[in-house]
Amino acid sequence: MSILSSFRIPPIAAAIIAASLQTAVLGYMVEGRASILRNGADIRLKTLPVDPRDLLRGDYVILSYAISTIPKSIVTGEVPKVNGRERLVVRLKPGADGLWTATEASFGTLAPEEGSVLLRTQPFDYYSVTDGVLPDSLFVSYGLERYYVPEGEGKVLEDARNQEELEVEARVSKDGTPQIARLILRGEPVYDEPLY
Repeated sequence: MSILSSFRIPPIAAAIIAASLQTAVLGYMVEGRASILRNGADIRLKTLPVDPRDLLRGDYVILSYAISTIPKSIVTGEVPKVNGRERLVVRLKPGADGLWTATEASFGTLAPEEGSVLLRTQPFDYYSVTDGVLPDSLFVSYGLERYYVPEGEGKVLEDARNQEELEVEARVSKDGTPQIARLILRGEPVYDEPLY
């Protein structure tokens, strides 16, 4: 029998050693950052606009929607009592201009209604002002906030978006999951999303 096989570290000693090593690594990381802030050379850099590119997929346009801001006045049903990750179900109805708006939202379920569509939000961080009291607005996303386009075409769409000349046509599954079907620029379809 070798000397090493007969040598055993008591569990409490192993725990103390592991905790000491973790503390030392964290301390080293914090001190490294602090040392740079204390003693590093000052430089000043000019920033540039963000080029909307994803190295794997190309240009994209960041999209924002009126339905992404849910006023508390349209939220019905039970409200979460504690903060955490939540989802909403949002009822959309078409307006006279053909654009759909949020008319009702719930942390639970909503019954289907003729002439409306139910949309599920992505999970979001919910913070109540006090127990069960909603903030004035909830800010949500649906998974429709980024659209990839051919290289070099993102800027044109961003300019149109900023001038409120860009619309999105989406399709929603029965479970409330949306997908962008096409982009509409100044009333004309410009990008149709292929099925595959």
